[in-house]
Order: sequence, then structure tokens, then C-alpha cells
Amino acid sequence: MASKAQLATLEELVACFEDLEDPRSEVNRKHPLVSVVSISIMAVLAGADGPTSIHRWAMNLEEQLPQVLDLPNGIPSRDVIRRVLCALRPEVFQQCFSEWIDRLIGVSDGQSQRHVAVDGKTLRGSSDTNKGIGPLHLVSAWASEKGLTLAQVPTDQKSNEITAIPELLKLIDLGKSIITMDAMGTQKKIAQQIVDGNGNYILALKANHESTHTAVINYVEELLNDNPSRTPHQQLDDSPKKQIHGRNESRIYMQFEVPSDFPNRSHWAGLRTIGLVVYTVTQGDKEQTDIRYYLSSLPLDVGVFARCVRNHWAIESTCHWSLDVTYNEDGLKSRNRLGTENMAWLRRFTLSLLKQHPGKMSLVMKRKSCGWNWKFLLQVLGVKGTKCALALGR
Repeated sequence: MASKAQLATLEELVACFEDLEDPRSEVNRKHPLVSVVSISIMAVLAGADGPTSIHRWAMNLEEQLPQVLDLPNGIPSRDVIRRVLCALRPEVFQQCFSEWIDRLIGVSDGQSQRHVAVDGKTLRGSSDTNKGIGPLHLVSAWASEKGLTLAQVPTDQKSNEITAIPELLKLIDLGKSIITMDAMGTQKKIAQQIVDGNGNYILALKANHESTHTAVINYVEELLNDNPSRTPHQQLDDSPKKQIHGRNESRIYMQFEVPSDFPNRSHWAGLRTIGLVVYTVTQGDKEQTDIRYYLSSLPLDVGVFARCVRNHWAIESTCHWSLDVTYNEDGLKSRNRLGTENMAWLRRFTLSLLKQHPGKMSLVMKRKSCGWNWKFLLQVLGVKGTKCALALGR
């Protein structure tokens, strides 16, 4: 939570970007790169959605910002901001945020392992039909309990997630992490990479791995129909106690130890348990049941399994939905690939900042408040002290 995060001075946070390589020529370095980046972060947090609105936000504070940032030549123009965001290497740009993210993670909340959901989102406004360029697809790592985006990597198509995920995993600390993925990421090499990094995995299993999928179904059905007590397993009923939108929902989580003679066990690094979720919806006289299977390197603990699966499902409502509602991400038009990716990262990072703030306001209202009140913006940034607030007189 935000209350446990370590606060920093604005100068300490700005220093995170001092080693960022400036992609501009010497002639075009009229405005310090660190100051351009700092303005961009604060402006996006305050409601800006691109270079034009970033510049406009800064111009509204043209007398005050030079008192807290190095701006020897005044506020950078829209074109300067655009050129910087379109020239920075996204992977290097993201790495500069690692220290800041570490501060946000703060003190451990007692859980021995953090849950990290890996999932993709398409930026629908980034396509260019005239040039035959499809929309940019980003695969992100989301620390669900903290509401933090840890890293992202781009791919031109959702089908390319298989090649993007290994690159994404290289950017995060896999140790003491439980990584969850949809069936697209259920690959033997990815499982091996997670285990080699001292992490654990829960991978959704579908028919794209036909032999393993069939073996899991047969094993579970035989076990449940024969004698469940002969194989160690656990079960958890996490069904809502009340109706949801006029329907009854049932969620049953089950977890089974994988026997030593299980087919293909040696193909999946660290495989220890099989997970099962039975999701049933009843509305009137209609009933629909969905059964999902998972491969996992975790030991038998159905509570941990259920928590991670629930949190993975929640990424759509806690991250993707927020990006569309709070930031209107799907409605934003952008054609430059590097600029699109860097702006997408700023949205994800500032969304993480908003989620860390303990206030009871909605995310939309928090973001508006950042635009209205400098002190509140500093709180969301995780900045301590009043020097900056006094300098800006707000």
C-alpha cells in the first residue's frame, strides 16, 4: 500500500533519469532531457494524453516549474516533447523507473511470494491503414496485489505474444514471484525460464497442448470418479454468497499433486500440481458450466492457487479497464511506434501511482485532482516535503 512506500524528494526521483541516454543531437539539446521527461510524467498524471497537452499543462505553470526543474530556456515546446518521446528507446526508458517502482513496492505485506500476471492489450488507435500497419499490442507484467505495472514489451500481433513473453520476463525479478498466464503463454520454454529464475508458475492449459491437456482431463476425471482420497488434493469453495446481476455463481477451486508417472511430466520444468476451476452460472432455469485447467510449479496450497487465479482474471477490470476509462487509451490516436510505446508506459506507470494513493476517490477523480492541486500531485508521486509545493504556490 502507499502508506508503506518509501517517500522521496522530487530531486531523488528526477535523479532516476540522469543516466538516460539523450537521443537528440548536441544542437537540439536546448532543454535538459531529465526535465522534459519529468514534465511528461507529471503532465500525464495530471490529465495530459500527448505532447500537445503535456506542453499546455507545463505552460500553465511556466513561472513555477523553473523553480523546481532545470529549465534554463523556459518550457519545452510541443515539438521538443514529441521528438523526445518518439526517440527514446522504450526498454531503456522503462529501466529508469525500476528504482521508483522499488520505492512504491515498499515494505513486504507478509506474503512470501508476490503474484505477477502476464497479459496483453491492443492499442486500437495505433494502427495506420494507409501504411498497412496494424495496431500495437503490448504484453505487460502486472503485480496484482500492489496494482503496479512492472514492465511491458511490444509486439505487432497478439499471436506474437509467445516470442514477447520471454523478453518481458527478462525485465522483472522472477525470484519469489508467482507468474500467471493465459494459454498463449503456456510453453515449455517459458516454464523453464521461470523456474530457472527461481520463480513459480500457474499456466492455463487448453487443447493447444493436446497430449498434456488430454492427460490432465483423464487424470482428474479418473481421480474424482474413482477414489479422490488416494491422491493428495485440496478444494476451496469461493462462491459469492449473494446473487450477482440476478444470477447465482459458483466457483470451486481444486488442486492435485502430480504423480511421478504422469504423462509428459518431465517436459514441464518444476511441475508439481494440477489446478482446476469449475465455474457455474445459474440464471432462471439455465445453467452454464466452464471448467479450466492449469499446470503449476507450486506445492499443494489451494488458497494460494485460488488467490492467483482470481487476481489474474481481475487484470481486465483493474488494469485494462482503468486504462480505457481513466486514460481513454483505446480512443487515442498515435502513429509513431516508439512514441506510442513510451506514452503507453507513462499511462501504465502513472496508473500505478494513482492506485497506490490511499484516497477513497475514484481513479478518474484522483487524476483530475492531480491537475487541480500540486500538493495532491506530489502525494501521488510519492514525494515528501513542502519545498516544491511552496515554490509552485498551490
